Amino acid sequence: MNAEIIAVGTELLLGQVVNTNATFLSRELATLGVEIYHQSVVGDNQERLESAIELAEKRSALIILTGGLGPTKDDLTKQVLAKHLKKKLILDEETMKKIVAYHEQRKRPMSENNQLQALVIEDSIVLKNTNGMAAGMFLNLKENAYILLPGPPHEMVRMFEEEVRPLLMKQLTKTILVSRVLRFYGIGESRLVTLMDDIIENQTNPTLASYTGKHEVSLRLTAKGRDEASCEKMLDNLEMSIKNRAGDYIYGYGDETSLVEVVSKSIKDRTLTLSAAESLTGGAFQSMMTSISGSSDIFEGGLVTYSNRIKKGILGVDQQIIDQFGVVSSQCAIKMAEKVKDSFETDIGISFTGVAGPSELENKKTGIVWIGLAIKDKETFAKCFNFEGDRNVIRELSVLAGLDLINRDLLGKEIKQKMY
Repeated sequence: MNAEIIAVGTELLLGQVVNTNATFLSRELATLGVEIYHQSVVGDNQERLESAIELAEKRSALIILTGGLGPTKDDLTKQVLAKHLKKKLILDEETMKKIVAYHEQRKRPMSENNQLQALVIEDSIVLKNTNGMAAGMFLNLKENAYILLPGPPHEMVRMFEEEVRPLLMKQLTKTILVSRVLRFYGIGESRLVTLMDDIIENQTNPTLASYTGKHEVSLRLTAKGRDEASCEKMLDNLEMSIKNRAGDYIYGYGDETSLVEVVSKSIKDRTLTLSAAESLTGGAFQSMMTSISGSSDIFEGGLVTYSNRIKKGILGVDQQIIDQFGVVSSQCAIKMAEKVKDSFETDIGISFTGVAGPSELENKKTGIVWIGLAIKDKETFAKCFNFEGDRNVIRELSVLAGLDLINRDLLGKEIKQKMY
């Protein structure tokens, strides 16, 4: 099935709001075997919206409209579509009860226009909105099918996951789809895709698609079959092929997984503790670690040793090391990691020292970063990284590299360019 997305809202045209809904829908519909051929954005204007619908009907079997379902005068989507299809708008009692209950619980007066959110197009399947008030709709006619979704992303995403995805699978296919997401760090999308080139070129079922996140890449594997067991078997085989080519860069699974969560779990599973000494990252690593629920079980604390005086006086780095090698060095990174591990009496100590920019430091160019890792009963080492980007990007990449370094060491993966 081919589909088209029409995003409704003048705020999208003015650039006041980014159209993340289209990105989400395109990605998720692809996993269902629904191909998006066109996307468009229309302002809050009846004539232009109807023209967009008419055009979409000529070229797409499924038309998805997002936005314009609210209670204000400029929310016109269902009104325009109902008029276009020559159908009535009727009150959905369940949605209306929810709206009334919401206002009663908060002891707020309910204005008459709130009822607009409970109006639905006759003959449509009502899509429940568990994150908001406005009901969504699914209407399957002879020539075209229509899906109406709310504009706010937190409402739209939840409605798609809970209502639309199961409905489409039931309405449009007798097979089931099972997806698996592999998360990669330390490899770019272009290189990863190149490694998978023949798999992607010859794919039929299961399929493989790549997505770029912030400083990482994901691969979504999707299998179609009669039952979940057969789909999982196909995914296992595909995953094995991927691991044979790029398994060294896989750190986790799932859309919601992050590198810091994987590392935190890995440390916790081994009943280890962690501390950190940060220079250029200024506490960013510690902030990320403590953003994870339950981090107090593994993270004891750390120091931000931004100046040489603090590196020497508080952390205990020898002045001789600073004078002879500088603070942007493997020797300094190693000593920082060892000192913080010993000071906080933890199993793991990690350190960050380098040049975030914009100016050079100790004749070292911007982006040179040393990360030290001291782990109980193992030899302490440091690794040098050469990052590109502005100051904040270098700091972000440093933190992620530190997490990846811990993860690799705990998993026994190869770490190249160690300095002792």
